[in-house]
Amino acid sequence: MTNYTSLLKDYNLKVTPQRVAIVEELSLNGHMNIDDLYKKLLAKFPSISLATIYKNVNAMIEKVFLSEVKIPNTKSVFELVKNEHAHLVCSSCGSIEDINLNVQSVLEEASQASAFTIDSTNLVLGGLCPNCKK
Repeated sequence: MTNYTSLLKDYNLKVTPQRVAIVEELSLNGHMNIDDLYKKLLAKFPSISLATIYKNVNAMIEKVFLSEVKIPNTKSVFELVKNEHAHLVCSSCGSIEDINLNVQSVLEEASQASAFTIDSTNLVLGGLCPNCKK
């Protein structure tokens, strides 16, 4: 079992029960939007506010502990920071999966093909998941 308290401390984040719960939920579920996080945490902390969730998520993003995944035509989802990867999003059921691609080579090719100096990436690929293809 992961020690989320130590992990938060490693990123110089204050350890609170709410932050530990956010990390636990993201660890269990992978990608979650704020509304889903709020619903899960409300069961554990009946007096928690949506503003508290936003404040904590934003603090963890600033410390590069969480990352925001912007998916076209839907709410952003959040995940624990991992190695560079892309996301597969099912256009039918909305499921999101990580896929390990050589994102660096995509960035280099995009830089060479344009006049851009690329400093961030959010690679989202859409299609049908195996379940929806059936």
